[in-house]
Amino acid sequence: MSVTDANTGILFGGDYNPEQWSEDVWVDDIRLMKQAGVNTASVGIFAWSSIEPEEGRYEFGWLDRIIELLHANDIGVILATPTASPPPWFSKAHPEALPTTHDGIRLVHGSRDTYNPAAPAYRTAAAGVARALAERYGTHPAIRAWHLHNEYGTVSYGELVDAEFRTWLLARYGDLATLNRVWHTAFWSQGYAAWEEILAPQQTQYLPNPTQVLDFKRFSADLLLACYQEQIDTVRELSDAPITTNFILPPWLHFDHWDFADASDFVSIDHYVDAAGAEGAAHTAFGADQARSFARGKPWLLMEQAANTTQVGKRILAKVPGQVLANSVQHVARGAFGILFFQWRAPYSGAEFFHSTMVPHAGEDTRVFREVTQLGALLGRMGELVAEPSAAGAGAAAAAVNRPRVAIAWDADAWWAAETAGLPSDGFSFHRSARRVHRALWFLGISADFVKLDHELSRYDVVLVPSQLMVTDAQAESLRRFVWHGGHAVVWYFSGTFDADLHIIPGGYSGAFADMLGVRIEELLPMAPGETALLDDGRTASEWSERIELRGADALVRFADGGQNGETRAQAAGLPAITRNAVGDGSATYVSTELDDSGLAAVLTDVLAMAHVEPDAPGAGDGLEAVRRYAGDDSYLFLVNHSDRPRETEATGTDILSGTSYAGRLTLGPGDMVVLREPAR
Repeated sequence: MSVTDANTGILFGGDYNPEQWSEDVWVDDIRLMKQAGVNTASVGIFAWSSIEPEEGRYEFGWLDRIIELLHANDIGVILATPTASPPPWFSKAHPEALPTTHDGIRLVHGSRDTYNPAAPAYRTAAAGVARALAERYGTHPAIRAWHLHNEYGTVSYGELVDAEFRTWLLARYGDLATLNRVWHTAFWSQGYAAWEEILAPQQTQYLPNPTQVLDFKRFSADLLLACYQEQIDTVRELSDAPITTNFILPPWLHFDHWDFADASDFVSIDHYVDAAGAEGAAHTAFGADQARSFARGKPWLLMEQAANTTQVGKRILAKVPGQVLANSVQHVARGAFGILFFQWRAPYSGAEFFHSTMVPHAGEDTRVFREVTQLGALLGRMGELVAEPSAAGAGAAAAAVNRPRVAIAWDADAWWAAETAGLPSDGFSFHRSARRVHRALWFLGISADFVKLDHELSRYDVVLVPSQLMVTDAQAESLRRFVWHGGHAVVWYFSGTFDADLHIIPGGYSGAFADMLGVRIEELLPMAPGETALLDDGRTASEWSERIELRGADALVRFADGGQNGETRAQAAGLPAITRNAVGDGSATYVSTELDDSGLAAVLTDVLAMAHVEPDAPGAGDGLEAVRRYAGDDSYLFLVNHSDRPRETEATGTDILSGTSYAGRLTLGPGDMVVLREPAR
């Protein structure tokens, strides 16, 4: 099952909502799509009330007509199931299927995502509309793929959820004695004598039970996966088209990306860049590297991005001219087989009437639409990048679309552990830590995969472990084995302090990694907000420090006597801040504090040099991006200059965008890009 082939090339288009428009607008949409080079439309994502206006009564006429119109104009369809937005009739008939908040308030209909994933009525209705769509369109030649649901992420509470949670706990623990031991319910008189006493962790008087909260997050992730799997099973009975759902990549996490990826035929992401210039490019690379990693090195789909304005927190980011082109090419460089947007045409009303679109309110005579059209032409010249390798038996690593030598640990449980209440600092953020390390690599010109520590690590030379507070025995052993056989690991403070049950490992903090690191961490010395300390290499540290005893490791950097804004630095003065331990043929570096940007870059530069890891082109980094992508039996070097000055590098190949051949030095001006088909190696 393949979404692309030599005829389709790179997919290009976006979310299309024809149910919101009259059919004369459809005709104009087709004209503009062909003008822009659009070859793919994702249809039906929020259309449940238009498809099923009353329970069991389906209105397929409009959907028949638009699918046929798109097909007649060689525009493929990714058909969505609309289950992220139940219609009013459903919510009125099944109020128990509305979501309930953490503090016990049942929400009412009036927006999207108004569903309770534990409600049997919702699950039945979702499977019903998915089946109706698959029965009608499952073998239609226009259907390139299925997009099930949209951005899974709704978490609910209440009696239905409590009952499902207890069932999940019974399957996990088998008996109450085991649950009470793992949850350590002797603390604060929380021992359970009957399953019916257990509730989902809602609003309570003070700090909740940490392991109970962690288990509820695991349960909620499994519940969403079950909803997804039910739709997969329903559609798969009636259609051979590949199936996906779109992962949203914000700073929150309600499901395990690895589990969802394994259930999908291909990975899709929604990624909204939060800055312009080099910072925006670094963020783009972060999302793209995540997508490829969840796809286990295979090509993936950018399902949503913004053509212009994006809401970032409480502010609106307007993309600068050329940014959509550069960011989209970055995604292709890092494995995307399709570049789609949310959405095609700007609505005149509705909650997202100012969300960025390919055709803005001002119409086709706009900078945005001209840049969209330019992007369509650009992607049209990249069709050869969807070729499959001829050596089918080459193995997963050799067939990967990119082949980074550096990996960053990424684990849903570790994310949730970092959100635990009652930690010694409120500053822990798994997402922020991972992104900061990835950003530092990007500015050094280095790409990275994301991995779980119990994945196969032998293909990498460097593995970085930021803020992985909780570690399983298997993960700790996997990293130790990686280092022993010649790998280089960097572990950040407090990582490995908890086991898989969120129990502190006795004998010293970061205990899961302590032997490998050659240290014993006797005492935690978290810094106050705003407090900083100087290191003896002249750089600045913040957030955290520790009393470290060296047990085989060497101190590379120590806390200096100087500092400001606090007392913690006085205790830390002279203590190791960065250590390194030789383990077998490799090394394990420990960073016991939050380094400033220059300090983080220095640590990474040192470790990369030890591992002989270099950028994909000379001089890459600091805004000059160089990424090698593999397709068919060829390799392609993508070069994009995100900086504000001309940049030089050396490369050999033919630019598939312009046809120009290069051999040796080339100069890229600000915003310039080339995609070089390299000579056979």
